[in-house]
Amino acid sequence: MARVAALGEDARIAGFALAGALIVPAETPDDVRAAWESLPADVALVVLTPAAATALAADLDDPAAPLTAVMPA
Repeated sequence: MARVAALGEDARIAGFALAGALIVPAETPDDVRAAWESLPADVALVVLTPAAATALAADLDDPAAPLTAVMPA
């Protein structure tokens, strides 16, 4: 079964745990990129904070990457 993950600043993604999402805190751009690379293979959707989306801008167009949604600022 596919999972949903939330990636970005801990304060912005913590609530997604209540819905059963995998929480992947990452505060810096380097942490975001490392977390993105280490996502489990069964993650099909990643909810990103705006800062995380900015850090991953070059990687989000990869057709093999999970589907992403960016939180409003």
